[in-house]
Amino acid sequence: MLFRLQLCSVPSLSLNPHSPVKVSIYHTPELTPNGSLPACAIAVDVLRATTTMATALSAGAEAVQVFSNMDELMQVSEQWTPENRLRAGERGGAKVPGCDLGNSPLDCTPEVVKGRRLFISTTNGTRCLERIQNADTVLTAALINREAVVNYLLSHRPETVWIVGSGWEGSFSLEDTVCAGAIVHQLGVRLSDQEHPLETIADNDEVFGAVALYRQWQNNLLGLLHHASHGQRLLRLDCYDDLKYCAQTDTLDVLPIQTQPGILVKQAD
Repeated sequence: MLFRLQLCSVPSLSLNPHSPVKVSIYHTPELTPNGSLPACAIAVDVLRATTTMATALSAGAEAVQVFSNMDELMQVSEQWTPENRLRAGERGGAKVPGCDLGNSPLDCTPEVVKGRRLFISTTNGTRCLERIQNADTVLTAALINREAVVNYLLSHRPETVWIVGSGWEGSFSLEDTVCAGAIVHQLGVRLSDQEHPLETIADNDEVFGAVALYRQWQNNLLGLLHHASHGQRLLRLDCYDDLKYCAQTDTLDVLPIQTQPGILVKQAD
């Protein structure tokens, strides 16, 4: 069985009562409330867009600029010289013809990306960022940079937080949900000296489910990615090493943060 909800085993969480935070998790961008935005919105696309973004910025990319439309990406990136740009495009897990890169984080080495802007369009992740781009603060999260996201939330204490999974073409994805649960779980670990329950910050039921999913699979995240439908899709494309990389936790101390709509940079130390 993939998922057994055990709310009694979810760690208690709390925050400074003078700085309340309410966290909501949404499995897809389509499920976010219309007409409202949080103080801080976090986009998650473990397989693979937000993993790739964190990796590119960690490797020295100047910025990541996201597009839901490939034609727009090509038009905007044409304003940059070839030596200062990289075009990354993915549809259905495969590289878009005519692009320099697909959506593999393993391609984002310092030799390839340092000092260059990554123009990227993917099946799901860039669409998620487009939905939340007008929030006061926009971050991207993956398993590999979870701790950096948690550090930001603890130091800035935004009043409302959305963690939004990219899903797959509008449907639920295991990998994004487990990452959202990993973030909230780690908040609990960091705040374990306090007494307030998870209900203090959980603003919807999805928070409980995501934390329970993470606690059940935290010691075998690669196994979970292999069960996930998109993980299986990538395995059929021989992307085993990508899954192995994306399943790692807290390996990069980098926080992609939006500076203007659709443009993400590495947060300054």
